[in-house]
Amino acid sequence: MTDIKEAVREKYSQAAVRAGSCCGTRPSDPITSNLYSDQETGALPEAAVLASLGCGNPTALAELKPGETVLDLGSGGGIDVLLSARRVGPTGKAYGLDMTDEMLALARENQKKAGASNVEFLKGEIEHIPLPDNSVDVIISNCVINLSADKDQVIREAFRVLRPGGRFAVSDVVTRGKVPEQLRQDMLLWVGCIAGALDEGDYSAKLKTAGFEQVGVEPTRVYQIADAREFLAGKGIDVDAMAKEVDGKFLSAFIRATKPAMASCCAPSCCS
Repeated sequence: MTDIKEAVREKYSQAAVRAGSCCGTRPSDPITSNLYSDQETGALPEAAVLASLGCGNPTALAELKPGETVLDLGSGGGIDVLLSARRVGPTGKAYGLDMTDEMLALARENQKKAGASNVEFLKGEIEHIPLPDNSVDVIISNCVINLSADKDQVIREAFRVLRPGGRFAVSDVVTRGKVPEQLRQDMLLWVGCIAGALDEGDYSAKLKTAGFEQVGVEPTRVYQIADAREFLAGKGIDVDAMAKEVDGKFLSAFIRATKPAMASCCAPSCCS
């Protein structure tokens, strides 16, 4: 688990440095491309857009309301936090949680440039959220939970900090069908959002075990052979042979769940 966490930290540290440099460019990737409209990104700092490495647009699907408190798990350069802050308005609050110093520094600079006063970026790990029980209305995340080696703990923590009736509304990569074990063992692919992806059924089961209800997994993009060739290239893998085995098995999805209105932090599912 430590090796995975350090590999993730290193990748996202480098991404923050690239995005924050004068010559930063957005990487070409079939998972992270074309997720936001020009209207959404037009008023955001360029570095926030360049640092976005997600697989969806949870802020567009989470149905955020004015006055709500929202938490973004693995907030990176802050794009989803800043978009959320607009949606919840001045009476709401948007938190971003990230473990990478470079990303936090970039996000806080982007917050300053955007003039967002209802935003706070926190340092920490998504397995150990530094917020009290029952303190947020909505949890979002953008292709980050799949990077954790302890997804059950992440989901338990999400349940803990959500208020009763609160919503879990994340974008993530999931799988459909058996995935070659070689992919599961490759650290580079784990860091690239692929090897750590849960089966869509397993994701639903983990949420229900933690105590969530109204669980749903809605595919938003299915990756085909051409996409597989792109994200497997340069990973020391026989791309043509492996691409056929993963065709249609990796999906970006919007995952919804709700904490029961009468839920308590003393429920067995949220106590360790």
